[in-house]
Amino acid sequence: MHEISLLENVREILQEHAQKQNFKRVKKITLAIGRLSCIEPDALRFGFDAVMQGSLAEGAELILSEVAGKGICKACRKESTVDTLYAPCQYCEHPFVDVTEGNNMQIKDLIVI
Repeated sequence: MHEISLLENVREILQEHAQKQNFKRVKKITLAIGRLSCIEPDALRFGFDAVMQGSLAEGAELILSEVAGKGICKACRKESTVDTLYAPCQYCEHPFVDVTEGNNMQIKDLIVI
């Protein structure tokens, strides 16, 4: 379950930003999860409280938003939505599409005090 290590990284990022921006607690955090990221939202929800325990995000509300996959065809260069990492181009059926969105996780919003 790599979601735990991802949450540990989020905790470290929050700590670094707290020191730089001088905040003490995180009340709410929104994570944008790409559909193509291979990250399981339920696993993030399950592990969030345990990983954040004792940190400045202990007790914070976790909001997860989904980001659709997008890609650019290597042949026709058109952008389209992508449902899988290995989907062919919607326009020309070329088998190789460069994924441009939806393959990662980002901290999108924080409410801090």
